[in-house]
Amino acid sequence: MDSLNPDHPPLIVTPAPPRVWKFWGTALWGIFIFFAMFVGQVGAVVLLVLLRGLPANLSSVELVGHEPQALALSVIMGLPTTVAAVWLAIRIKKASFVDYLALYWPTWKQLLFGAVGLILLVLAWETMSRALGREATPGFMTDLLKSGRDKGAAFLLLFAFSVAAPMSEEVLARGFLFRGWSASFLRVPGAILLSSLVWTVVHLQYDIYFLAEVFTIGLWFGYMRHRANSLWLTTILHALNNLTAVVLTMWLGS
Repeated sequence: MDSLNPDHPPLIVTPAPPRVWKFWGTALWGIFIFFAMFVGQVGAVVLLVLLRGLPANLSSVELVGHEPQALALSVIMGLPTTVAAVWLAIRIKKASFVDYLALYWPTWKQLLFGAVGLILLVLAWETMSRALGREATPGFMTDLLKSGRDKGAAFLLLFAFSVAAPMSEEVLARGFLFRGWSASFLRVPGAILLSSLVWTVVHLQYDIYFLAEVFTIGLWFGYMRHRANSLWLTTILHALNNLTAVVLTMWLGS
């Protein structure tokens, strides 16, 4: 047998390295994906402007875009464009969409551990907010949710902020960005830090205090994404966090 013949050693097959965009490829594609999300969101508002027969100008877009229903639809329409852009980036690498984004279901223990950590983190920020005499929820979000509830857009806003937004943001931050940057010179710690920073920048409508809270939550999500190797885990945690915030804000606002 060849395997026992020193002149013919057994053939050792080296597995091919995973096809992953590294630092700059991930960064450039990340910009493209963010742009795609923006196009989907703005496109939804522009479509509403056209359907209402309003002038197709910036004033009309700003006017319609401030309505709760339009804002909810904008957030929702950002999801398919984001996923499409990510799919294109992964498709070019000829990699598995599921494997690249770690679309694996977490265990109950992982979900419980992630939820407990998130609850403790949110409670810490809540306690700090009360000690500083600050609002636990940004004022403009409270006004938006109250207005949406009064105008019959409560469930649309609930879906937008508790389903569409978490899925879009997680696919970008803990999905695509984390995957590529963790395979680069940044490694896992750097990928968690930088993807959390990018995720924080997406929320620039908040002040510096709430941005700090978003950043720390992003660090926890990044750690859980690495620990469980599951994007579904961080998506569920993100959705539960937003769902709780939206429901409590609407209830308190009443």
